[in-house]
Amino acid sequence: MACTDADYAYLRDLVLSQSANRIDASRKTLFDTKLTPVARLAGASSVKGLVDVLRSDRSAHLRKVVAQAMMINETSFFRDVKPFDLLRAEILPRLVASRREQRKLRIWSAASSTGQEAYSVAMLLATDMPEVLDWDIKIIGTDISQQVVDYARGGRYRRLEVNRGLPASMLLKYMTREGEEWQVSAKLRNLCDFRCANLCDTLSALPTFDLVLLRNVLLYFSQEDRGLVFRSVYRQMARDGYLLLGNAEQAEESTDRFRVEFMKNSYFYRPVNND
Repeated sequence: MACTDADYAYLRDLVLSQSANRIDASRKTLFDTKLTPVARLAGASSVKGLVDVLRSDRSAHLRKVVAQAMMINETSFFRDVKPFDLLRAEILPRLVASRREQRKLRIWSAASSTGQEAYSVAMLLATDMPEVLDWDIKIIGTDISQQVVDYARGGRYRRLEVNRGLPASMLLKYMTREGEEWQVSAKLRNLCDFRCANLCDTLSALPTFDLVLLRNVLLYFSQEDRGLVFRSVYRQMARDGYLLLGNAEQAEESTDRFRVEFMKNSYFYRPVNND
């Protein structure tokens, strides 16, 4: 039996309440595709059956699994070239210069999915600023989905994944082929730390960050939740830090917290000192 409009509305509300991920009402097939495996694991024969289980059981664990399954988790190495050009040419050199005395750097890949963004930043540092690799450096990737966090921690990627955006020179320098997969080097994996976290929750357990990459995720949040995320990010940032958003995203809800700057054909944001 197929889901009714009321069933899809129930699922949209469940995902929104669990993750602040707002899914358009037109994307019914996305639920069918993403939740069919979850339905089988829950002992249901269809997504409709899964909805019935959710309505009768209200298991906190199952509701969380459904929300995680509906996350888009779309990423690639060096996704959107311009921001990485900006990082390489301007932002990372500036941060390295300003942190040379402390020899400490904290970078946050928010909504890191399967980890390619965090590893891409690690590759930039290792390639263009190898002298800082003996600093206290940590690139922290967070995502709401435990499944993709575990994948990122493993640092093993299929051929299709490494063929998307990763230059051949970096593939050969920083990854080792193991059968049909490629393993990120231990040196780069040691720079990265992946954790499960919800951007709409309190993030005080995280450190203060010099650079935050919050890219291609805000479009899934409501305006109210975007404001909440920006407030959380602001609290976790050094006042001379940098924030990068996706190409189609803006910090319009937080003009009192961030100022926009433009360089190398890319926009970035700096915290406003309101203390």
